Amino acid sequence: MVVFEKPKSLTDKEFHYCPGCPHGIIHRLVAEAIDTLGIEGIAIGVAPVGCAVMAYDYFKCDMVEAAHGRAPAMATGIKRSLPENIVFTYQGDGDLASIGMAETVHAATRNENITVIFVNNAIYGMTGGQMAPTSLPGQVTQTSPYGRDVKTAGYPIKVAELLSSLDGPAYIARVAVNNVKHVLEAKKAIQKAFENQIQGKGFSLVEVVSACPTNWGMTPQKALEWVEEKMIPYYPLGVYKDKKAEKEAE
Repeated sequence: MVVFEKPKSLTDKEFHYCPGCPHGIIHRLVAEAIDTLGIEGIAIGVAPVGCAVMAYDYFKCDMVEAAHGRAPAMATGIKRSLPENIVFTYQGDGDLASIGMAETVHAATRNENITVIFVNNAIYGMTGGQMAPTSLPGQVTQTSPYGRDVKTAGYPIKVAELLSSLDGPAYIARVAVNNVKHVLEAKKAIQKAFENQIQGKGFSLVEVVSACPTNWGMTPQKALEWVEEKMIPYYPLGVYKDKKAEKEAE
C-alpha cells in the first residue's frame, strides 16, 4: 500500500535549490493542494524573479514568468482574461515585498480573485544574501555586515499584518515549514487559499516563514532552529484575516 508519494502536479525535474532549502517543501504543499482540488488542468502559476525563478520547471500546470515583482499584476490580467482558471503566484520577499510591493498591495485592496504564496526567508537568496525588506533587526547580511540598523534601514515589513489592515483581501495567513506540525498547518492554509479562489471569495495570501541556510551561513538544522527562535517571534503565525469567519462570527 502506498502511503507517501510525489504529488502528481510536480514534474520529475530535480530541484535546483540549495541543500536544506524549504522551497522544495513549499512546492510540494502547493502541488498537493492542486492534486487534492483536482485543478491541475485549469491552474496557471506565475513564477517570480528570485530563487524560485525556475518554478515553471517543477509544476505540471501551465506556468508563466513575470518581470521582477510584477507577478500579482500578471496574475490579475490572466485571471480577468480567463476567469474560469485558477491563478496563483509564488514569490519571495524581495520580489513581493520590495520591488513588487505596489502590485501586491493594490491587487489585495481590489480583492483580485487570485492566490498568492509568499515565501519569507528574511534575505535576498538568489543574488547572494543582501538585506531584504523582511530581514530582522540586527540581522547580519551581505549589505548589513554589522546587522540591520533600524535607524537607517527601518524596520522589517510585516506583510501579513500590513495586508490584513486593508478592507479588500478575503484571506491572509502566516505559516511556517520548520517542523512537521507547522508543515501540516501550512498545507491546510495553502489549500484554503486555493479553495477561496475556486469559491470566488477573492484575494488570498499565505506567507510562509522559511529558512535560507546558505545565505544565513548555517547548517540546515540550525537554520530551522533560527526560524523557531528568531523569525517566528517577530513574525507570529496565524490567520490575520478571514472574511468568511468574520461574517459567521457577526
